[in-house]
Amino acid sequence: MGPVTILSAQDLVLPAAALGAENPLAPLSSRQELHQVQNLDDLPADLRENIGYGRLHSPLPCLNQDGYDRDLTDRTFPALVLENDHLRATVLPGVGGRLYSLVHTASGAELLYRNPVFQPANLALRNAWWAGGVEWNVGSTGHWTGTCEPMHAARVDGPDGTPVLRLWELERTRNLVTQLDFWLPGDSEFLYVGVRLQNPSDAEIPAYWWSNIAVEQSPSTRVLVPADQAWRFGYAGSGRPGATGRYLDLVGVPEFEGIDLTYPMRHRRAVDFFFEPLAGERPWIASVDADGHGLAQASTERLQGRKLFVWGEGAGGRRWQEWLSPGLRGHGYAEIQAGLARTQLEHLKLPAATNWHWLEAYGRVSVDPAAAHADDWTAARTAGAQSLRPVLDQLRDREQEWLTVADAVPAEQLAVGSGWGALELARTGWTVSAGTPFAEDTMTARERAWLPLLDGRLPAADAVPDGTLVSWRELLEKAAENWLVWYHRGVARHHAGDTDGAAAAWLEAGDNPWALRNLGLVTGDLAYYERAVALAPDLVELVVEAVEVAMAVDVDRAGYLLANCPDDPRIRLLRIRHALRTGDPRTAHELLADGFQLPTVREGANPLADLWVETEEALGTNRPVPPRYQFGMGGH
Repeated sequence: MGPVTILSAQDLVLPAAALGAENPLAPLSSRQELHQVQNLDDLPADLRENIGYGRLHSPLPCLNQDGYDRDLTDRTFPALVLENDHLRATVLPGVGGRLYSLVHTASGAELLYRNPVFQPANLALRNAWWAGGVEWNVGSTGHWTGTCEPMHAARVDGPDGTPVLRLWELERTRNLVTQLDFWLPGDSEFLYVGVRLQNPSDAEIPAYWWSNIAVEQSPSTRVLVPADQAWRFGYAGSGRPGATGRYLDLVGVPEFEGIDLTYPMRHRRAVDFFFEPLAGERPWIASVDADGHGLAQASTERLQGRKLFVWGEGAGGRRWQEWLSPGLRGHGYAEIQAGLARTQLEHLKLPAATNWHWLEAYGRVSVDPAAAHADDWTAARTAGAQSLRPVLDQLRDREQEWLTVADAVPAEQLAVGSGWGALELARTGWTVSAGTPFAEDTMTARERAWLPLLDGRLPAADAVPDGTLVSWRELLEKAAENWLVWYHRGVARHHAGDTDGAAAAWLEAGDNPWALRNLGLVTGDLAYYERAVALAPDLVELVVEAVEVAMAVDVDRAGYLLANCPDDPRIRLLRIRHALRTGDPRTAHELLADGFQLPTVREGANPLADLWVETEEALGTNRPVPPRYQFGMGGH
C-alpha cells in the first residue's frame, strides 16, 4: 500500500473570547483609514491607477463585529485535519477557513505561528480579527469581511485519489465566489492550496487577494524572497521626518535605515515591505531560523505579490503582540504574505463572468545556514530559490492536476457556511461552478427574510433591521412601502452616493432609532441622536456614537447622554474625555488609574496613552504611560 492521506474532523479546544453580537448600526462608511497613500503623484502610473481603483467605502451588506470581549474561556472549534506521513494541516472552517496549524511530522516543528488563544481585536474591515496561522483575504484592502465567519466545507476526491478539503463562500461586498482546495498528496512534503475567485456577474468587479502567513520570529529569523527592491509603507510620518501621512517609497533590499530589513526583529516600528518581483523568478517567500529551517510559500504566477509585515520591537509593537496573543510566549510573530498585486493598496479588474485561479504550496524549507544568513543578499536569496527548486519546478503541473477536480461536485459535506450565496442566486440566477454549490436549504431565517422582496414586498417587523442588501437597491425602490423598506432604501441610496435621497428615505421611515441614528450621522444634527438614544438607551454602540458627536458640538449635552449610560469600556473612555473637556483632570486620572481594557482599540490608534498624557499635562504631573496603555505604532 502506498502513501496515505487522511482527512478527518476533530475538535480544537482553545481559550477564547466571545465574539459577541453584530453591531446593528449600518456601517455607512469604512473605518480603514490606515491605508491612505500621501504620495500618489510620485508613483508609477499602473500602481497609481490600481490604488485609485475599487476602494471599498463600506463593508455593507455586512454589519460590524465589535461586540467581543477579553474574557477567555475554553471553546470548541470544529477543525478539519489533512495529514500524510510528512505534514499535518489543521483548518478551521468556522472562522474564515483559517489554516491554523501546519506541523512538519518528522521534526515535530510547527511551521506557522499557532496562536494559543482566540482573541478578536479591531483590525479587520468589520472590526473583529484574530492573529495566527494563514488567513485568506479576499474582497478589499483590509482583513476580509469573512475572517470570523463560517465557510462551507466538503470532501472532494482528488486527482490522485487522495481526499481534497474544499472550502467556499460568497464574499458579500463584491459578490465574489471564493474557493479554497487543500490538497496533500500522499507522498508530498508540501500542502497545496488551490484558490479560485469566480465573478458570476455580468459586470467587472475589483479583485483583491492576499494570503497572510503568520510565522514565529526570533532575533535570528530571516525572510528570503526573490527581490532586490521593496515598496515600504509605514505608519504616520515614520521614515520621513516631519511627515504626518503614510507614504509608499521604493527602497533597496536588504539594507534599509542602517539595518537589514529581512530580519523582522531588527525593526523598531511597525512597517510593511511589498517586494518588487524580479523578472524571470518564480514567486515564493520563506522565513528561516538560525539553522536555515522554516516555512516556505510558493505559488504559480498569478499570485505575484510578496510582503513582509512586522509589528516592530518598540513598546507599542510588543504590546500589540501581547494584545493579540494574551500570555504571549517567545518573541511573537511576523507575517510573510502573498497577493495578486504588488501591494495591498491595489485592486485589479476581474472581468464579468470570469474566474481567476492559482496554486499555492506550503511546507518546510531547509537552506544552508551560512548561505541563508550571508551578507551577500543575492547569494542568500539564490540559496533559498535553489532549495525550493523541486517544488517550483512542479507547481505548474500540479496546478493542472488540481484543475481537473476544481469543478468536481463535493462528495461529502463537512461544514455549512452561510445562506447568502443561495439568496443571491435566487435573485440573480447566476451560474456558479458545480464544485461550489449554494443549496437553497443553507438559507436560515435570516436570509429567508429577504425572499419576499423578490415579489415586491418586505414585511416590516419589530426586529432590528439587518445589514442592507445594497445590491438589491432596485428591488427596494420598487417594493411596497413601510418603515423597513424606507430604512433600507436610505442605506442603499447612501451606499450609491445619494446622500440627499438617503436622508429623505430615513425621514419617511419615521420615529425609530435606526433611521434617526443614520440621519444624525449624515447631518451632524445631535437632536436625531438624542431621540435615537431615548428610544434605545441600552444600545452601547448608539450611545457611543451619540456622545462622540455631542462632544464635538455641545459638551453639556454630552454629559447628559453619559449620565445614564450602560457600563462598557467604550463609555469609560468617553467619560475620561468628557472629564478633560470639562476641566476635571482628577476624575480623568482616577478613571485611568483604576486600569481598564478597551477591547476595540484600533490598529494605529493609541487613545489610552494619549488621554494619559493629556491628563498628566492638565494635572501638572509627569507620570509615565503604563505599558498596558501603550499601543503606539511609531516605535517609541
